[in-house]
Amino acid sequence: MATKQKSPQTNTGMASAKQSATSEQKENTSNQNNNSSLLEKFFIDQLKDIYYAEQQLTKALVEMKEATSTEELEDAFDTHAKQTERHVKRLEKVFQSLEKEPEGKKCEAIEGLIREAKTIINETQSGTMTRDAALIIAAQKIEHYEIATYGGLLQLALTMEREKAADLLEKTLREEEETDLLLTDVAESFINIEAEEEKKYSWNQTA
Repeated sequence: MATKQKSPQTNTGMASAKQSATSEQKENTSNQNNNSSLLEKFFIDQLKDIYYAEQQLTKALVEMKEATSTEELEDAFDTHAKQTERHVKRLEKVFQSLEKEPEGKKCEAIEGLIREAKTIINETQSGTMTRDAALIIAAQKIEHYEIATYGGLLQLALTMEREKAADLLEKTLREEEETDLLLTDVAESFINIEAEEEKKYSWNQTA
């Protein structure tokens, strides 16, 4: 009785299928690694952005503090300036937790927001509540940018399971939110009300 032999073509087909499956697995793994690298690169890039922003803000807050008209706002800016110095050091710890050297990258957003604050100082009268009200708005624009940045970075750190970085970022996020609330309290307590009394509105003036 003749025995059946396996066809060489069948063996070749099985080998090709295995090679194809292996290649597909390698490609999937490579894509996953590339996606992970892209997310990590973006995360580091945003850390550099906010690191630069915080460093520039430490200088700008000194100028904003000197331009204030009330002790309450001066104290708020002074507290935030000291807080910002801590934020810089905390970001350095975030870099260290990722085994990266702390490095800043020019942040166009903070450059624009600081320019706006300086414009407000130049275009408002010293010693007026109007200047303080305007400075609070400028400061809160900066706060909201920082809150958005730290909030986004925190979520990315959690997604990538970088618990140490996430913990440090969350502490700063909470402090930024508290500063924003403090500025709102200072504005609503008396500054906005007194600013409103400094000049009549053009739309209320009779011809």
